[in-house]
Amino acid sequence: MRRRPTLDEVAERAGVSRTAASRVLNNAPHVSRDKREAVQRAIRELGYVPNPTARALATQQAGAVALIVAGDDPAVFADPFFGQVVAGAATVLEETDLHLMLCLATSARGQLRVQQLLHTRAVDGVMLMALREGDPLTRLALDADIPAVFGGRPLGQDVPSFVDVDNVGGARAATEYLISLGRTRIAMITGPLDTDVSRARHRGYREALTLAGLTPHGEEAGDFTELGGITAMDALLARHPDTDAVFAANDNMAAGALRALRRAGRAVPGDTAVIGFDDLPVAEVSDPPLTTIHQPIQALGREMTRMLLALVAGESPSPLLLPTRLVRRESA
Repeated sequence: MRRRPTLDEVAERAGVSRTAASRVLNNAPHVSRDKREAVQRAIRELGYVPNPTARALATQQAGAVALIVAGDDPAVFADPFFGQVVAGAATVLEETDLHLMLCLATSARGQLRVQQLLHTRAVDGVMLMALREGDPLTRLALDADIPAVFGGRPLGQDVPSFVDVDNVGGARAATEYLISLGRTRIAMITGPLDTDVSRARHRGYREALTLAGLTPHGEEAGDFTELGGITAMDALLARHPDTDAVFAANDNMAAGALRALRRAGRAVPGDTAVIGFDDLPVAEVSDPPLTTIHQPIQALGREMTRMLLALVAGESPSPLLLPTRLVRRESA
C-alpha cells in the first residue's frame, strides 16, 4: 500500500516552512500568493489528503475562537456596535475552518465559564472587549498561555496585542468642529470613566478646548445607552442651561441628548449643537440626523480576528490603531 504523503513533504516540495504549508491548508490569511500557489501545487502533485483527526491531535486545535465581552446582558450582541464587530470577525473566519464563540463575562458565573474556557484550552484563541479598570478577565487572559487580542486597551494594563481606534484624535476632531461653528459653551456626555475608551475620548475633548483657550462647560457621565444620554442631558441643562453644544461619547447617548433637548424646547442645532461618536445606524435616523465621528467598526472586528489568527500561527503582530473621521449631518 502506497504511503500517504505528509505535510512536511508538501512543505519541502513547495519550498516553504511547515507553518506556511499548514496556514495554506487551513485557508488562513497572511500568506503570500506565491507561497499559497506553491503549496497548492505541491498538494496536487503529491496527492496529499489531510487527516483531520491526526491534524487536530498534532496541533491540539480546538477549532474555535471566542469573542468575550465584559457584559452580563445577552442583548449586548444585538447592539449595532457589537453586531458590526461580530460581522467583521465572521468575514475573516469564513476563510478558515474555525468557528466563532460568543461569551458574556461580567457576572461571577460568566467569569467562571471564561476561566474554564481558557484553562482547558477549549478555544484556540480569544478576543476581549469592553473591559473595565481592574477587570480580572484581563489578567486571566494574559496568564492563560493562550493567544489573546484585546479590542481597545484595558485601562491600567499593558497588553501586547490589541486593535484600537483613534479615540483621542476623533474626540479632538469632534470638539474642534464645534468650536469652528462658533460654539464656546461646549459640554460633554462621557462614557463610564473606568474604561480606556471613555477616558481617551474625554481627553481628546479637553485637549481641543485647551488649545482653543476654552474650558469645559459641563460634564456628565453616561453609560453608552440612549437612556443614559437622556439622563445626562437633563442634568447638564439643569446645571448649565446656556450650553450651546454637546459632544456625546457615543451615538446612542447623542440620540438620547437630542430627545432631552427637544423635550426641553431647545432647537438643534440652533440653540444647541450635538455631535456623537461611532457613526451607528441611529445617527442617520435621528431627528435631526446626527453629526458624528465615524469609526470603522467592522474593520475593528476583522483586524482583531486577523491579529488573533497570526498569533495562533506563531507570529508576533504589532498593535494596530485604526483611523476615525468626521461625518457631517444636520445636528451640528
